Amino acid sequence: MLTEVDRLLVATPDAGSAGAAWRDILGAEEVLRERAPALSAVRRVFRVGRSDVEFLEPDGAGPIAEALSRRGRAHVWAAGATSPDPGAVARTAAASGAVVEADGTRQFVTLEIEGAPIRFVISPEEERAPVGRLDFLYEATVLAADQAGAVSRIRDAFGLDETVFTTITSEMFGYTGVLTLFRAGQLHRFEVITPIDHEKTMGRYHAREGACFYMGFAEASDLMDIESRIVPNGVTIDRPAGRGADQSPDQIWIHPPTLGGVMLGVSRPSMAWMWSGHPERVAPL
Repeated sequence: MLTEVDRLLVATPDAGSAGAAWRDILGAEEVLRERAPALSAVRRVFRVGRSDVEFLEPDGAGPIAEALSRRGRAHVWAAGATSPDPGAVARTAAASGAVVEADGTRQFVTLEIEGAPIRFVISPEEERAPVGRLDFLYEATVLAADQAGAVSRIRDAFGLDETVFTTITSEMFGYTGVLTLFRAGQLHRFEVITPIDHEKTMGRYHAREGACFYMGFAEASDLMDIESRIVPNGVTIDRPAGRGADQSPDQIWIHPPTLGGVMLGVSRPSMAWMWSGHPERVAPL
């Protein structure tokens, strides 16, 4: 059983610069720096809200160096979630055909989706004091052409209940998607999206990269504070018509160059329920 999306893992040639961007814009704080021998990388973990972002910088030949060589840029390499029993999650994933590898108290789960390795790390639940300007991560997004196939792989690997899944369509960004909600009444999920307009940014990205992680999404109580720290061409802002610049947007999308290679959406509290099956839960400003 998965409970919350709790981290993104980012392959980067420069963990220091990437972490500094998260610190300056989102108030993240570094909580761990260590070597990750299995990845031939240095791992620097930054806490933001009650979630973590792990920046993985290669220090030799290995998976992270290979990922950066193949993609040619920093990117979301894996996503993580918590569970009260990561071992049980690992056994379910292995039974579904996933590749599973233990890493201390964590379990790495790799699914093959359209020939690409889509990686997840499952960690034990823990209490974390929130840090910085985000409240928490709640979504990691997988980009795939075969939406039904990718959703099925994720459902079976993590033993998710598809009756609580919900669908989403965005004409603005040109995609359809499925939110594989972990639990009824909770926002946390992996999202699977498929481009339907191949001339838009997402469609071009998928044509270039294939199946991969595309972005993460978080909630924040003060979007205007975050917005004020980003140069105008580094963010896309969803502020409804008629709402003044002195009022919060509903959501923003921080562009990858702004956050060390990570596309991050951030929504105001409760706003994500608008597209997550319960629009009546959205609190008015």
